[in-house]
Amino acid sequence: MKTGYESTIKAAYLGYVVQATVNNFVPLLFVQMQSEFGIPLGRITLLITFNFALQLIIDMFSTPLIEKMGYRLSMILSNAFAIAGFLLLTVLPQRTSDPFTGTLVSVCVYAIGGGLQEVLVSPIVEACPSKNKETQMSLLHSAYCWGHVAVVLVSTVFFAVFGISRWRILAVIWCIIPLTDLILFTKVPIAKLSPNTEDKVGIAKLLSQGVFWLMFLMMFCAGASEQAVSQWSSAFAEKGLKVSKTMGDLLGPMLFAVCMGISRTIYGLKGHRINLKIFMGGSAALCIAAYLIITFVPYPVIALAGCGLAGFSVGIFWPGTFSTASASVSGRGTLLFALMALAGDLGCSGGPTLAGAVADAFDDNMRIGIGSAIVFPLLMGISLIILTLTQRRRSSSVS
Repeated sequence: MKTGYESTIKAAYLGYVVQATVNNFVPLLFVQMQSEFGIPLGRITLLITFNFALQLIIDMFSTPLIEKMGYRLSMILSNAFAIAGFLLLTVLPQRTSDPFTGTLVSVCVYAIGGGLQEVLVSPIVEACPSKNKETQMSLLHSAYCWGHVAVVLVSTVFFAVFGISRWRILAVIWCIIPLTDLILFTKVPIAKLSPNTEDKVGIAKLLSQGVFWLMFLMMFCAGASEQAVSQWSSAFAEKGLKVSKTMGDLLGPMLFAVCMGISRTIYGLKGHRINLKIFMGGSAALCIAAYLIITFVPYPVIALAGCGLAGFSVGIFWPGTFSTASASVSGRGTLLFALMALAGDLGCSGGPTLAGAVADAFDDNMRIGIGSAIVFPLLMGISLIILTLTQRRRSSSVS
């Protein structure tokens, strides 16, 4: 890698830590919000929906603006929105007549920052001169997982020492991460995607490719499979398994994130020796097994182990689909990355929304809610089979 771009990669890693904070801090407060603000589970589900829905709107419409402003200014703005959202979260809920409205506005502000990060970070790293892009992408996305771990671990320790009622102080503390990333992106060098890598095409040509829509479906399933467990694992552990708030956070979302990070790190370090499609196919089978364990095994320890297995199995879905799309779809510029992020965020919204709605319909039964989302790893496995068969058929026809 050319001298100087190591700092860019590190800043991009921190960008995914920012997104991990945006997506995973507030879910740790779901039970607290129910008791402190009187917000029912059904409305809390909307916080997840609006967070990822707004991020996917950013995915859809931000490309022309990003290309006009450039990556640097766009990254600075994304971090600024994340900071503003967390600060608003500390004051708006108690300053509005309806605490849910104040919470929702805060979530929407930091969701803008999260959405921009999702669109920007991957092409920034893709543009940096380096070898083994697939493994580099997996390591990049592992930063999200380790950020998730840090969010849960630090938050859990803070709540245990100072009490969850002081969560507003912690929200301000978490602003340090996007502030640091904002400062870094005022200084680090940023490369542009070269013409060969960019391979620019219009959106019409992208949408006309069958392989693009298969990649779109796979990214949707990646986001849904991941977040259906991740977003609800703390509440699942607390309410469904009858454990404390502290244990729920440690054994739910943190276990999930650790296992997901291990999966991505393994591929990031050893991916040059591993067939990506085989790794993803095996992961889809493991994910289905994990959902079945969470849903049907009545023993808390085993069910929580199912959350960890789910985290490990979904780890490769997102970066693996990104890499596969980059190699398979004609048109590999910012637009493709934005549309893949759009598909992923649609899944991130749809997966936990389905789980929450089904749980709400079955008297807050989180087992049934999460179990309903098993459809997503099933679709991921089917899509991988279709992709493999299609590529084999093309290879045979060419030879």
